[in-house]
Amino acid sequence: MGVELVRLSHQTQLTYIFLSIVCFLAIPTNTYLLLQSETNIIKELIEKLETNESSDYFLFKILRAHILPLTNCAFNKSGDKFITGSYDRTCKVWNTITGDELLTLEGHRNVVYAIAFNNPYGDKIITGSFDKTCKLWNSETGQLYHTYRGHATEIVCLSFNPHGTMIATGSMDNTSRLWDVETGECLHTLLGHTAEIVSLDFDTQGQRIITGSFDNTVKVWDVRNGRCIHTLTGHQGEISSCQFNYASDLCISGSIDRTCKVWDVQSGACVHTLRGHNDEILDVTFNTTGSKLVTASADGNARVYNTMTGACQAILAGHDGEISKVAFSPQGSRVLTASSDKSARIWETDTGDCLQVLEGHTDEIFSCAFNYEGDTVITGSKDNTCRIWKC
Repeated sequence: MGVELVRLSHQTQLTYIFLSIVCFLAIPTNTYLLLQSETNIIKELIEKLETNESSDYFLFKILRAHILPLTNCAFNKSGDKFITGSYDRTCKVWNTITGDELLTLEGHRNVVYAIAFNNPYGDKIITGSFDKTCKLWNSETGQLYHTYRGHATEIVCLSFNPHGTMIATGSMDNTSRLWDVETGECLHTLLGHTAEIVSLDFDTQGQRIITGSFDNTVKVWDVRNGRCIHTLTGHQGEISSCQFNYASDLCISGSIDRTCKVWDVQSGACVHTLRGHNDEILDVTFNTTGSKLVTASADGNARVYNTMTGACQAILAGHDGEISKVAFSPQGSRVLTASSDKSARIWETDTGDCLQVLEGHTDEIFSCAFNYEGDTVITGSKDNTCRIWKC
């Protein structure tokens, strides 16, 4: 039995939930005070979630983060820290609560382009650079653990596996590599793409990985032996983004051919081809449960689709420039978009209504993220600043 916290609301039957917990854990049924106490905790959580969902975000801090433009930003799982990468060859670690800089990770010899925490743990950071290397750092002390060498050209995407024991890097050299976190050893080189790899994603169990390439294909790989399980073909243009759903039975790919495709991972078959954009799709992502997905396009719109039916449920129209990054709130009822029009926007998922425009950046916004609770947003811009927004 599981209770999905992100879907709690005032309509949730709390008594039913806790009677189920009592039965599941074989707690004596006369433990009424415990039940009452835990019910009150859940009520408070519901109130906090719904407050976060209905409140406007306000500008909390402007961080003059780097001396050159940013490339990316990312939260740790708890949301109390986030990281920024930059053309100034560094990655910085920030305290979300205070806006203070905690660490500067120095050592790369070129642009730090891709960055990530080992969520949900958050004690390690990886940085991928145009200097062809990936570095592994201690997120608390800034200690450098390993420098992973082997790629022939720039590293442009990377990820930890869900267990934090393996790292995947994707490069402009047409290969992806899998690395052992502890030893620094290259476990497998994933060969087969004929053009740059620009996106990758582990499945929820960490057994498979997908890679999206400028060769118009997505490949599904077995992490254990480095073998290609499927090559997902059908796009007529370069892949920009790809992702597994939580159940890991489906994955999606966005392409400059203006379509997003939904794929059955087991068979390799295309389930849906999602159309509607009139320019390149630059980013795609599932919501937490995988029931919906959203696409971001150079046409200035984002579109929300039903994963199972392929139907477009909402068109998020209002930006005056391309949308390069999109994200669902943890609760799934909001969508965040980042645009070249110097603004980010918060949208209602079901209706497509624009709820708020986050303004103030003086150049293109290319990175944005919600924290795990959904009450904080970060935006990264080519104006060299990162902004923290809270509600």
